[in-house]
Amino acid sequence: MRLQESGPGLVKPSQTLSLACTVSGESITTNNYWWHWIRQPPGKGLEHLGTIDSSGSTTSSPSLKGRITISRDTSKNQFALHLSSVTPEDTAVYYCANDVSWGQGTQVTVSS
Repeated sequence: MRLQESGPGLVKPSQTLSLACTVSGESITTNNYWWHWIRQPPGKGLEHLGTIDSSGSTTSSPSLKGRITISRDTSKNQFALHLSSVTPEDTAVYYCANDVSWGQGTQVTVSS
């Protein structure tokens, strides 16, 4: 199984950050897995952002105060993260993962 993040590396403040995670070797509709978005800001620990399960149900961190949306495209075997109204504090390495595998991570910088 392989997970690969993709998306812009630079986002301007107040815009929406959108990342996709392409999964190969396993279907995202498989019952056994939850699919996660996680980030690590510079110099800080890992922060779990949210999850989408095999049925498409989502949960997200209350700390993001309604700014986050997690969606999926089963035809592409992808799930996505959308984070609105970003600030420089959203600068981080963003990872997608499931219970047994992680993507390599993608650096996102929020700056004008």
